[in-house]
Amino acid sequence: MSAAMTRAFAASLLLLASAGAALAASEADYKAAYAAAETANKEAGSLRNQWTTTAATLAAAKKAGDAGDFDTAVAQAREAEALARASIFQATSEKERWKDLEVR
Repeated sequence: MSAAMTRAFAASLLLLASAGAALAASEADYKAAYAAAETANKEAGSLRNQWTTTAATLAAAKKAGDAGDFDTAVAQAREAEALARASIFQATSEKERWKDLEVR
């Protein structure tokens, strides 16, 4: 292997190693993701359309965060936010759409 290829290989390994370390979630990442999920869930609540699965997923995120498993906590919080946003979409889209389905 030539010196240039060795340096390129070493640089690739270093890049891969640093990318893996960069992907690990921190407590700050967890707190930000959890806050976003809570905000979306509160908005869904104001529309009177909170899903029970959102609350369960938020609880799982909090449990993982309290245990220090921030990768799992962030993933759960992001899933909870997605569920909350889906419930918001459902509430807003069905607000008037039911009239299209009414038998006349």
